[in-house]
Amino acid sequence: MHIMLNWYLLYFLIFLAGMVAALVLTPCFRKLAIRCDLMDRPRSERHKGHGNATPLLGGAALFAAWLLVLTAAGAGICAGLLPAPFQALLRPHIPGMAAVTPRLIFVVLGAMLAVLLGLWDDVRSMKAGPKFLGQFAVALIAVLLGGARFSLFCPWEWLGTAASIFWYMLLMNAINFFDNMDGLAVGTITIAMVFFAVTGAINGQYFAASLAALTAGAGAGFWFYNRPPAMLFMGDSGSLFLGYMAATVSVFITYFRPENTSSQLSVLLPLFILAVPLFDTAAVVVIRTLNRKPFWIGDHNHISHRFVRMGLSRPGAVRMVHLLAVIISLGTLPLLWSDLRTAAVMAGQMVLLL
Repeated sequence: MHIMLNWYLLYFLIFLAGMVAALVLTPCFRKLAIRCDLMDRPRSERHKGHGNATPLLGGAALFAAWLLVLTAAGAGICAGLLPAPFQALLRPHIPGMAAVTPRLIFVVLGAMLAVLLGLWDDVRSMKAGPKFLGQFAVALIAVLLGGARFSLFCPWEWLGTAASIFWYMLLMNAINFFDNMDGLAVGTITIAMVFFAVTGAINGQYFAASLAALTAGAGAGFWFYNRPPAMLFMGDSGSLFLGYMAATVSVFITYFRPENTSSQLSVLLPLFILAVPLFDTAAVVVIRTLNRKPFWIGDHNHISHRFVRMGLSRPGAVRMVHLLAVIISLGTLPLLWSDLRTAAVMAGQMVLLL
């Protein structure tokens, strides 16, 4: 019990470190965006609803905060600079950390390339084809070189690889579509990362839980500047980074543990934790297809826009979406230790709620 409490304290400190780093770095990137005239101007695309030019580079700030804490933590562990209780806690796991470091380097490389791809799109407004190709390359690096892939309980490794690549591209585009109001996407993914951290902590998967806690902390710090009315936008660089990290963390966690549950429905937990942006993406793709419009062209048919048309303010719509994400995640978290009948009821509840 004492050891678990130390781990939970460590996750909380990682979260705080990510939040503080984002709180400190984000204003610096805002000033840099203004100085370099990297602004999102409201008349640049018809579906955008903000009234004034707003600085970009929020995605770069998010990534910089995330990378700074990750690098500092790695250096602190290697140099023995962490407080003695945490150094003792981590010491048995150092050989394992050393073994996965090459894979982690490729995961970080994929994150950096996702941010750079998004920055290029923010500046140059890439066409859909080259953008999808870039996302595919990022997914290949994470899956083939970073080892971030599903097992899918089947002997065909190629199927797990293909599903993992699709999952990366789906989430990068889903969060990109979902970033349509101040604070909406970063708040939703921050909530998701908290639940992924809890899931990893429950299952004793320290690395995945730490990575999720760090991403949640960076997201929470950035949200302070991105909440309505936003002081800066994260742009495609931020949405691609958050989508990439959601895919990475969700793939690294093992959800089905026979000693905890008899139901393999627990493997659906990442779909439930990310249900709101995934559901929203599916809905707008169907609506755009029925209206004979390209699904990658933005419009006002997202769940947040529909809440506004129902009478909520834009901040109220964002809060409603965040509340929906919390309710669904809380309602399905017991999948980790429930039997098949209970899991089926919770899954049905989530579907009906959506």
